[in-house]
Amino acid sequence: MSPELLRALPGLQHHTIVITGATGGQGQAAALLLASSGAHVIATDLAEHAQDLIDQTNSLAGTVEYLKLNVASEADWAALAAMLNDRGLTVHGLVNNAGVTMRSRLGEVSLDDWQHTQNINLAGPMLGIQAMMPLMTRGSSIVNIGSAAALNAHHTVAYTASKWGLRGLTHAAATELGPHGIRVNIVHPGYIDTPMMAGAAALMTTAQLMLTPLERVGQPEEVARVVCFLLSEAASYVSGAEIPVDGAFTSSAGVKVMSDLLAGRTTPTTA
Repeated sequence: MSPELLRALPGLQHHTIVITGATGGQGQAAALLLASSGAHVIATDLAEHAQDLIDQTNSLAGTVEYLKLNVASEADWAALAAMLNDRGLTVHGLVNNAGVTMRSRLGEVSLDDWQHTQNINLAGPMLGIQAMMPLMTRGSSIVNIGSAAALNAHHTVAYTASKWGLRGLTHAAATELGPHGIRVNIVHPGYIDTPMMAGAAALMTTAQLMLTPLERVGQPEEVARVVCFLLSEAASYVSGAEIPVDGAFTSSAGVKVMSDLLAGRTTPTTA
């Protein structure tokens, strides 16, 4: 992790934050940044253990506790809520980061793959919100991790549909939980250098750079800082917001290619 991107943020000391999909990429970056800011992080994922994550927290101001959790399991969420309640912990933040890719195009998607994608990417956050909200108090914050694919007509139909659905869940939750003083926002990462993107075709990276005004891929820590800002008191009046972290990819909406051609610029081909 980049030290300059993992500087502590104010207003998170002693806060209990639950993060899903926390053993790698954006989830791990957020867990480490929160712990460096003095938070107590409940890091969850599907692995039995997360030694790599725990080893990186030894010198941080806060703590990271790892628990195995399947976000699509109502029973797993109920067990986590019961454990936190038994320990008398208030949940100050929830980051619904866990997700799966599904790159099949329309005409190739099986119903099982479709339902699996929706279960993880959409039902999982819904179950997490329902399980954690009774443990939250005024000033708590929920951050859902969407995608640039939730802002355009991306070809990965099952994944794209799940992330568009997550936008709807975010706005419904912001409306419902606002009177309780609980904020709900969504962050839309673009092309981020994570293990999830490692299997993407090289042509996809080339095309992404051609369409991204900042002409580079993003780093997990860059998403983590926006997530942690939304969890912090610095964002105390921010709710129902959608924040792209994508180097202006969705803002440009493909116009960068035309702009480059008209200006006689050569578009980038490597990260």
